[in-house]
Amino acid sequence: MDARHRWGRRSRGHDGYAAAGNGVAVKAGVAAAGNEAEVHAAVELAAAGFYAAGFPKMPARALMALVSSEEGRLTAAELSEKLGASAAAVSGAVRYLQTVGFVQRVSRPGSRRDIYALHDDEWYIASTRRSPVYQSLAALTDGVAEALPAESAAGARVAEMGRFYRFLAARMPSLLDEWERERESWGRDTAPSSAMSPGGSP
Repeated sequence: MDARHRWGRRSRGHDGYAAAGNGVAVKAGVAAAGNEAEVHAAVELAAAGFYAAGFPKMPARALMALVSSEEGRLTAAELSEKLGASAAAVSGAVRYLQTVGFVQRVSRPGSRRDIYALHDDEWYIASTRRSPVYQSLAALTDGVAEALPAESAAGARVAEMGRFYRFLAARMPSLLDEWERERESWGRDTAPSSAMSPGGSP
């Protein structure tokens, strides 16, 4: 058997296995890229929903990028890469998120780069508790109602809006308490039982 035939057999043997292994690696890489693209699309769709509901567009995108990250924290450079946005746009977005209490800036030891992180698993609850948005909306609508003619249909309509926002402001604390109890019940329901029989079997 000449060298060319021996090379051909080796190529179809060990190199064949290597090629198959590389094929698996390529497929895994493609799958990971596909999953990443799917996550990115879902994040952008959620951010668009926040924007449609009145949340600023870039802060909404930055917030959803943070929420969907594994550790709930990213550097400004990572946010810029994920969002395809400039450093200035990211800086403005995280500044807004810090102002409303959704995000905090954390220093990394030995590095001058800051990390932007969600406060904790209950960041959205804490931010809702601190937010006076419903009281503010009620006060604003009251101002409109007072400016309208007394006994007018428009005045009655706006006054009802104010009452609705005050209703939400009054009920929100108890609703958030109920939500926290609900979250705690999930942990109790999924926790493994500590009761064991004398033989060590559950």
